[in-house]
Amino acid sequence: MGYYKRIRELREDHDLTQAQVAAYLSMKQPQYNRYERGLRDIPSDVLIALAKLYHTSTDYILNLTDNQ
Repeated sequence: MGYYKRIRELREDHDLTQAQVAAYLSMKQPQYNRYERGLRDIPSDVLIALAKLYHTSTDYILNLTDNQ
């Protein structure tokens, strides 16, 4: 599973919309959507912000570990 699937699962598990996550990241929803669909590589600052939002590690988001 790519990171893009994992960030979608995390968002859905936290009952958030793409628009809510995009607002948290100070970007527009279509830009965030491209990350979730795997159309764009996720920048490190966005990766870190998502890890903080979901209280998990960047390794978990990047699929390097299954331990949240």
